[in-house]
Amino acid sequence: MTWTIRAGGPADVPTVLALLDGAGEWLVARGRTGQWGTGRQSESPRRLRQAESWGRDGGLSLIDRDKTPVGALVLGAVPDTLPPATVPEVYVLLLVTSREHAGQGIGARLLAHAEAVARERGASQVRLDCYGGDDRALVRYYERQGFTPAEAVEFPLPGGILWPCQVLVRDL
Repeated sequence: MTWTIRAGGPADVPTVLALLDGAGEWLVARGRTGQWGTGRQSESPRRLRQAESWGRDGGLSLIDRDKTPVGALVLGAVPDTLPPATVPEVYVLLLVTSREHAGQGIGARLLAHAEAVARERGASQVRLDCYGGDDRALVRYYERQGFTPAEAVEFPLPGGILWPCQVLVRDL
């Protein structure tokens, strides 16, 4: 089995959307709709705009297992809605993996890549945010990957719903 992390581009946007759809279907099948709701990510105009920007802005990486894409990572600027960095950092905007290949360390490999990029750039931390609601399983995943919870933020969604966001940091 060969693992390869490669730079992504505009041609990889459909792959990223398919990975997001697969992850969304997995969440819905488990009753975990608080993170992304019940709709397909590829049918969301907002998500499509996001994915297109990831494909053209230079921060997209994909991991291939035997030449088949099984995960995506996007590094970029911290979103305006979150606290700015206080030290040089690399910010993870997206980490998504194929649920068909769960348990193979895909996310850990991509996070190690983010750390390598951070060290290469002279950054002293990797930071990200994730869904912090329900049973906080996603937060615990990142804690197992060496991240520490920092700020918790709630974002208002249509219908008066507050979306719980957890910022996490891994110091280098």
